Amino acid sequence: MATEEIRVRGTVQGVGFRPTVYRLAKACGLYGDVCNDGQGVLIRVSGSEEALTEFVARLQTECPPLAKINQLTRIPYEGKFNFNNFVISTSVNNAIKTEIVPDAATCPQCRQEIFDPFSRFYRYPFTNCTHCGPRLSIIRAIPYDRCNTSMSAFVICPECAKEYDDVENRRFHAQPVACHVCGPTAWLERADGKSVTASMFSMLDDVDAVCTLLQKGEIVAIKGLSGIHLACDATQETVVQKLRQRKKRYHKPFALMARDIEIIEQYCTVNAKEKELLTSSAAPIVLLQATGKKLVAPSVASGQNTLGFMLPYTPLHHLILRRMNRPIVLTSGNLADEPQCIDNDEAREKLGTIADYFLFHNREIINRVDDSVVIIGDKVQTIRRARGYAPASISLPLGFDNVPQILAMGSELKNTFCLLRQGEAILSQYLGDLESAAAFNAYQETLNLYLNLFEHTPEVIAIDKHPEYFSSKLGKELADTNQIPIHQIQHHHAHIAACMAENGIPLNSPPVLGIALDGLGYGDNSTLWGGEFLLADYRKFQRLATFKPVAMIGGEQAIYQPWRNTYAQLIAANLWDDCQQQYADLEIVKLLNKKPLKLLNQLIEKKINSPPASSVGRLFDAVAAAIGICPEECSYEGQAAIAMEAIVDVSSLNNDKEALIYPFSFSFSDSIYCIDSRPMWQALLYDLQQQIPQPVIAAKFHKGLANAIVEMVKHLRQENPIHQVALTGGVFQNCILLQQVSKRLETLGIKVLTHSLVPANDGGLSLGQAVIAAAQLIHES
Repeated sequence: MATEEIRVRGTVQGVGFRPTVYRLAKACGLYGDVCNDGQGVLIRVSGSEEALTEFVARLQTECPPLAKINQLTRIPYEGKFNFNNFVISTSVNNAIKTEIVPDAATCPQCRQEIFDPFSRFYRYPFTNCTHCGPRLSIIRAIPYDRCNTSMSAFVICPECAKEYDDVENRRFHAQPVACHVCGPTAWLERADGKSVTASMFSMLDDVDAVCTLLQKGEIVAIKGLSGIHLACDATQETVVQKLRQRKKRYHKPFALMARDIEIIEQYCTVNAKEKELLTSSAAPIVLLQATGKKLVAPSVASGQNTLGFMLPYTPLHHLILRRMNRPIVLTSGNLADEPQCIDNDEAREKLGTIADYFLFHNREIINRVDDSVVIIGDKVQTIRRARGYAPASISLPLGFDNVPQILAMGSELKNTFCLLRQGEAILSQYLGDLESAAAFNAYQETLNLYLNLFEHTPEVIAIDKHPEYFSSKLGKELADTNQIPIHQIQHHHAHIAACMAENGIPLNSPPVLGIALDGLGYGDNSTLWGGEFLLADYRKFQRLATFKPVAMIGGEQAIYQPWRNTYAQLIAANLWDDCQQQYADLEIVKLLNKKPLKLLNQLIEKKINSPPASSVGRLFDAVAAAIGICPEECSYEGQAAIAMEAIVDVSSLNNDKEALIYPFSFSFSDSIYCIDSRPMWQALLYDLQQQIPQPVIAAKFHKGLANAIVEMVKHLRQENPIHQVALTGGVFQNCILLQQVSKRLETLGIKVLTHSLVPANDGGLSLGQAVIAAAQLIHES
């Protein structure tokens, strides 16, 4: 007989792990106990060597659906052992090293129960078990026990307590377990304050009444799992337009929810991998190719060829959509540039002029978590990492096992922060843009929550080099207050390091060539970068090549007025005189001639609020505006570029004729290679004059840009040992460009690293900041 202490670390709390341990220990004839603690799950067990070996093997192969074992260690147990059976013991509080489970979509068993008239959970909108339901959104502290969640406000009834205590039951120790008798309740309110009852609609209950309201063309604010959403019928143009006007979200695509896959397939093509993601426990928004068979309202996603669909992920959503045979818009309940509302009173105040009705409930949302967004190319690409994925840890590559606790503050836009501890990174959910006071306050609240939840005491803080980022300023304040070192990390180096880390590149590996293309980031010597070729490892980088810097006329205004970028590009290419002489009849030239060009020229010449930037994001905007896509104004960054990607002519894209590829030129000065877009502009202007269709020009630009990138890699490869290339930055969310570059590089025998777990955009930046700071610390020691 042997007695062992088995320590299991990973995602092992709140996922039915202890019942699995109990069941397997009984099956193997073992005795002892199992408990939750701050490090994960602790098992003390005794039995024959054969039984113990079988037990450990089955523990790993029969892991519960939401569980993930990161580490399992076995040592002889030498303490008192007074067990003659196997039991589940009380949780122990000690140092926090375990993980918090992401919120999980309703499992098939719970979904069946809410539609079963003979079940006590029939039509109960908060039904859950150990395989599904709220986790991150309701937790205040670890261990994950009911008293540490917002479910502590609800006293469990005898029937629920019986299931909670029954180790053979699916709800054994499911902390949010509740029913009609003892759990949270939902109710309907009118935004104008007048009373409303379900009998007005002859419906089953207030939740069912929401479906009727949506069908009638009303806008309903729905409090869900981790935030409040605004919903309306996605097929009624009038109400979708009304929602846009009231919310002041004029162009950015709306997310959609449909009752089932069959409804989604009426509007989009859905392949096997996309179906798998839609029906997974994460239940993200999946960007799908629209088919045109059935159409949603034009305003749902104007100028797009994709629609972002998700399936119901809570019983509440399933019950609302039971009678809904068409999609609904389900977008964040917030004012423009502010975080999603999570509190009932806050929603009444801020959304009262947007929604016609509110569906509220009385379970408090502790942690705001937006919906995740993914797209399928050659592999899954995460656009926004939030509900269903955060805060599951990311295992770090070899060499990062014993790093100190590091806090990385992230970027200004699409912010996340990152906690680094031994061998793993905990990336926060997407927190949005920090430019508004409300968003920045929410960022600080979430950061404090994470630091407390994980008992994380940073020994180093990593920030972006940009001096005006709010995240960087806060990082400096925290470092000064706590008298700890701060590491300033270059923006594009962080992008590349994040890509390396999620692809498992070991700490001491040779440098990779990172190609980081985005809107902009703070470079060396206070310049703005956005189209960079960096030879980089985790500690340092060397800038080998870039795109020719072009003025961002008006600074931030250039992000939202694409014509500014077109004019700046034409001036930089020395082509404006040609435009006046040869292309004066082009719409873009006519438009630019109406602008105050004399003033703009002075701004460029004197570099007044017109910093030069090597931004590929702004190049995309410039080309889009030139061919007539959003030339005057965009309401969100990248709108014009995204719309241009959507219209690309596939036949031109797949045609390898050189005439269908725009040329770029290359130069070398100041110890760096440069890609110049002048030849591309010459060819594009000629095509516009020849009235070549927009989709063909868009295809030629994508192919030409991809070709230029690969030609630069070929050249750099002659002078540097390059075997791996990391493609990163928000521009590489463009699936066409990503596939074109990847395919060309792979034919050269180069291994291509791309993003999947974390976004290529600034949402992944904090991971890169954290691993760079860790690598630099290890090197210094």
